[in-house]
Amino acid sequence: MIDEVHLRHLTVDEALVKLDDFIHKAYISGLMQIKIVHGKGAGIIRQTAQRELARHPLVKSYRLGQRGEGGAGVTIVELSST
Repeated sequence: MIDEVHLRHLTVDEALVKLDDFIHKAYISGLMQIKIVHGKGAGIIRQTAQRELARHPLVKSYRLGQRGEGGAGVTIVELSST
C-alpha cells in the first residue's frame, strides 16, 4: 500500500471522505506512519485534515512535515497500534 494520500485540488467534503478512507486502509494494511499531501495554499484543507486527525480514533499523533518531508505542505501522521 502507498503510504501517502493527495488532497490537493479537492473540495473539503471530497478531502474528508478520501482522508477517512485512506486512514482506514492504511491501518488495516499495518502502516504505522502516513503522509497527507494537502499543499500550502490558503490552508483550508490542511486545517480541515488536522481537525479530523485530532479526533480520529486510529490516529496516535500528527505533525507538519519537516524540511525534506514537504514542509507545511504535508502532514505526517502516526497511526495507533491498537
